[in-house]
Amino acid sequence: MNRQQFINMQQMGSTSLPNLLIAHYEQLGLNESQMMVMLKIKMNEEQGVFFQTFEELSHGMTISAEECAYMVQHLIQKGFISIQPFEDRSGIQHDRYSVEPLWGVLYDFLEAKQAKEAQKNHVQAEKSLYALFEDEFGRPLSPLEGETLSIWMDQDHHDAAMIRLALREAVLSGKLNFRYIDRILFEWKKKGLKTAEEAKEHSQHFRSQQKATPSKEETSSYKRQVPFYNWLEQ
Repeated sequence: MNRQQFINMQQMGSTSLPNLLIAHYEQLGLNESQMMVMLKIKMNEEQGVFFQTFEELSHGMTISAEECAYMVQHLIQKGFISIQPFEDRSGIQHDRYSVEPLWGVLYDFLEAKQAKEAQKNHVQAEKSLYALFEDEFGRPLSPLEGETLSIWMDQDHHDAAMIRLALREAVLSGKLNFRYIDRILFEWKKKGLKTAEEAKEHSQHFRSQQKATPSKEETSSYKRQVPFYNWLEQ
């Protein structure tokens, strides 16, 4: 091979695979040989060579044509690749291998993985809230209270951080009951507060206003008071 031949080979381009596929191919049920077969099919697609014999596909690999045929059949059955018809410039119909179905399989896998992780995080957050509420109430939650907590998360879609903050507001207000906490969450949702940061800022703003307003009744004895937002009177 001379210098010009080497340059011409480099100009043929390169074939790559997404990092997501490389990271998860084993979880998809693929092995290295199957990945290499699909990589060669993808390379052929990119170079305009749409159909090759098993001998041609296995050329340069460590598997035989028979093993390659079995792998291709397996990949088709599992929905990783497909055989699609196409028409060349002369109007002649041909068949070609395509790795397009692979991307759909990868997408479905990642969606399911994300949903599973979200569900796991949801369950952990709910357990954490149960423990926090029982700690603040100083007793186990009743079945009705536990159901209410689940409704806040599953049906009302309140963020766990918002629920924790609403509990804190109830503690500071000296009104530690589920009805009061539910009212706080309702008011925040009504006002369009979607994050704990927004709700916290809203509460702090109210407290600062309440501190600046002098009390109508002044007593000679000092009594420590924590200003709070009376959500039930909104």
